Amino acid sequence: MPTYLVRVWVPDRPGALGAVASRIGAVGGDLVGVEILERGGGRAIDEVLVDLPDAERVSLMVSEVGEVDGVDIEDVRPSLRGAPDAGLEALGTAAALVEQTAVDGLLADLAQHGQRVFDADWAAVIDLEGPVPLASVGVTPPGPWLGAFVAGSRSSVRVAAGECGPDDVAWASMDRADLALVLGRRGRPFRSRERAQLAVLASIADHRWAELVTRVPRQAHPSIC
Repeated sequence: MPTYLVRVWVPDRPGALGAVASRIGAVGGDLVGVEILERGGGRAIDEVLVDLPDAERVSLMVSEVGEVDGVDIEDVRPSLRGAPDAGLEALGTAAALVEQTAVDGLLADLAQHGQRVFDADWAAVIDLEGPVPLASVGVTPPGPWLGAFVAGSRSSVRVAAGECGPDDVAWASMDRADLALVLGRRGRPFRSRERAQLAVLASIADHRWAELVTRVPRQAHPSIC
């Protein structure tokens, strides 16, 4: 049974998502997961995970859901990972980062997990002093562009806080390391919940980076406490 991720705008009121679920059920689909990505202006953006009996019913589902008053579908795409457990996936990603024993491996894992978890087209960890990409996945923009983007984003309080930003690029800083994780994705805007999740991911990596760079001199000089 194919599984799809559907981003849908719904009125932020009781029963709205239930009406969407009812229309999905009417075409033989099963709503198996929901994540609220953003709320504001009387509407919510939800990402719902839907099992359908076959791919031919996707257009029928879109038509049915679109009939619900005040509801718009932003995006529909196959879920390549099936029905992921978001909480378990987040814990697994955190575990992979804290288990790293080398800085290079940590940064490589951060880029890889960032790209996978957020279904991004590319991901890069950059040195803000360079700016030099230290780890990347996919075809990334040039280093100077990435550095200029982060520098410009820092000048806006709301963008720096992760409350908003350009639709196709998201970033989070690693303040101890003076690094940044930057992601790019076409077709599906990054939403506030995703930006918040990205900030937590970068924070975990930042703490682990600090532990690793502190441990190196201690290993070289065991007398240091």
